[in-house]
Amino acid sequence: MNRIQQILSKAERDGTARRANIGEEAVPARHAGPALVPPPEPIYEPPRYEPAVDTVLDTPAYESDEPSTAQVALEAMLDPILVAALEPLSPAAEQYRTLRARISQNEETHPMRVIQVTSPGKGDGKTVTALNLALTMAQEFQRRVLILDADLRAPNINTLLGLPPGPGLVDVLTGAAALEQALVEIPEHHLTVLRAGRTYERPAEMLGSGPMRRLVDSLRTQFDRIVVDSAPTMVADAGAIAPLSDGLLLVVRASATTTPAISRAIASLGSAKLLGLVFNESSAPAQEDYAASA
Repeated sequence: MNRIQQILSKAERDGTARRANIGEEAVPARHAGPALVPPPEPIYEPPRYEPAVDTVLDTPAYESDEPSTAQVALEAMLDPILVAALEPLSPAAEQYRTLRARISQNEETHPMRVIQVTSPGKGDGKTVTALNLALTMAQEFQRRVLILDADLRAPNINTLLGLPPGPGLVDVLTGAAALEQALVEIPEHHLTVLRAGRTYERPAEMLGSGPMRRLVDSLRTQFDRIVVDSAPTMVADAGAIAPLSDGLLLVVRASATTTPAISRAIASLGSAKLLGLVFNESSAPAQEDYAASA
């Protein structure tokens, strides 16, 4: 029995891993922190994803005669589910701090500047996890943290942060806005946001383009941590982001995500950059889930 099966079997014994359809939308538990488990043994090695050629969006960078100053969100109306900022002393917030610490431990071998957060399907809680993790990282002393909404099919960062619509990733990549015009600062929480922006018909091609690679390289020079909320692995968008990241977190719902879905997700991304699985809505403590994977 491989590591994934051991983890799911334990969850089933605890009554937390009831089978359900991955496509169903669900609201993650608002007071249950994440439980990080180390990556399982790879199911098999899939072919490496090759990003789209530069001709897709290889246009000159947008230049404006106007002063380049980041927008400032004077008042962000955070959703109550963002416990890392609103309930910092809660057990759930402590779990996100544990997750942050475990990611930092991986920096002993190589830097973890760009962290991609994805999931096997919809409703697994990846956006909530990505935002709480970014808010937790922003609480570190003198850390410059960016949350990047790269889920161009169903962006949700705006909603959870209570921000108005505005220029974002798509606008920057297409030259409709300068990066400085698209960045939004939330000073109260020491967090910078790059929204998804307007819709685009071919998101996978955009995310795998030369301009996207150059943008991420530029952001690396400006921020200490970049948390990327990407689309679920059931679409190609997540694979387009993977080569640009330093590490991957796969968010699964203990009450819904099936073993085959986890296996397919890992196979589509590869295991080289996989930091671990984050169990959402798990009733078991993180330490137990971690031990169950051994």
